[in-house]
Amino acid sequence: MEKQRILVLDDDPVVTLSCKRILSSEGFIISTVEKGEDALNKLAKEDFDLLITDVKLPDISGMEVLKEARIIKPNTDVVIITGYPNLEDAKESTGLGAAEYIEKPFTPDFMINVAKKVFDKRGWILRQAFVDEFRDSVVSLRDRENPVLFYKDGTWSRPIKGGLWEMGCDLRYWLLSGELAYVDFIKGVNELKAGEPFARIYTSAGQSNELLSPMSAEIREVNVKANDVMTALLKEHLSEGWLLWLARVFPKGND
Repeated sequence: MEKQRILVLDDDPVVTLSCKRILSSEGFIISTVEKGEDALNKLAKEDFDLLITDVKLPDISGMEVLKEARIIKPNTDVVIITGYPNLEDAKESTGLGAAEYIEKPFTPDFMINVAKKVFDKRGWILRQAFVDEFRDSVVSLRDRENPVLFYKDGTWSRPIKGGLWEMGCDLRYWLLSGELAYVDFIKGVNELKAGEPFARIYTSAGQSNELLSPMSAEIREVNVKANDVMTALLKEHLSEGWLLWLARVFPKGND
């Protein structure tokens, strides 16, 4: 099988070197550039399977690179990385066709999983039985109306209707720490504070990992099927572009 080619665009040499080391170790062919115009010129002359680009660049923005890349090479997937995530950029990037919008810094394993997921041509299609059973308990990464914002340690959030937000965890991230057993909400926690735990992920070895809330909010609903969904995802659907939501919340300050 021909090796997949990835172009990394970032003006921070630490980021480009890290991506090159991480992804080369998985067998991908990596090229790096520091400017948006250089990336577009390279895309025009060469074929790449994936472009990973920062938002803030020394010449043009990563969003402009995304727009032009989709015209120059529409079959090249694009992943947006940023040290300053915000909802408007997330909406714009997914609306323009970006496959992922993720926050820096990221762990090596997380970046490997992102790249592999983008290349997984089976992604986005679950068996109908799974969809029917867990339709309201999973979130599709391809939902461009309500895009996902990724945070550190595998947590994420996204706006939904009525001023509510969903928050949850990316099981791909935590699977790397060992065989997952179940997720448990911290009992008695109804008011969340940004950066404080709202749930825990447990492994079969008994290790627990706290999930930190990305925002201060009031919990309005929890996902009572979370552990059933987690079991199903881990067995067959983990790489297919679905995330597990754990709580629906109302951010503080919006009353």
